[in-house]
Amino acid sequence: MTDHDRCAKDEKRLLEVLSKGLSTEFRNPSRLGCPESAVLEGIALHRITLAEAEPWIDHLGSCSACFAEFNAIRKGFQTRRNIALGSTVGVLLAALALWFSQSHFAPVADDTAILDLRGYSTERGSQAQTKQTYLEMNRHTRHLILYLPMGTTEGRYELVLMKDTGDELLRTTGSAQLENHVTILKADIDLSTVPRDSCFLGVRLPDLDWVRFPVRVF
Repeated sequence: MTDHDRCAKDEKRLLEVLSKGLSTEFRNPSRLGCPESAVLEGIALHRITLAEAEPWIDHLGSCSACFAEFNAIRKGFQTRRNIALGSTVGVLLAALALWFSQSHFAPVADDTAILDLRGYSTERGSQAQTKQTYLEMNRHTRHLILYLPMGTTEGRYELVLMKDTGDELLRTTGSAQLENHVTILKADIDLSTVPRDSCFLGVRLPDLDWVRFPVRVF
């Protein structure tokens, strides 16, 4: 039996003895025969075993003043323990949140745009795909991260911003690699000269047709 189990068993036995109603029926305002507060504290906090406390058990069960003091010590200790535990948990949670924010979920810089293309059509060709939801990029974007559709090949890609007429607004290149089962393409891009408007982002491997995705530059 562990110390914790032994303490719990002793406290249960002690409370069974003291909960017979005698503690509320016998007043002892002059505290005759009462043990010192240090003894009551030792019993309440399990510093004194139930066997060692045996000489005072009957007194505790027949002295309202001692029982009240014993109960106050016990409840006060439980409250302080709960507060300390709550504070410790709070500190751990705060430290964990800080660690995650710095190590795993650091905010993306304002000049980086992340576009998730995994739910978009991968049909090739020049036909505009106007029924799909527009992806958004602001004109401060200098770095582009694309989550490419499932099954996309790794390699060096060409990227182009084009009007629905096919006229090019901007062209760049980037490299795609498989990371955690997702093909991620990273490229440098400067949208400062691109007008705020709806257009298409074309992505392709060299010598293949463009795969177009609707975007809105704001």
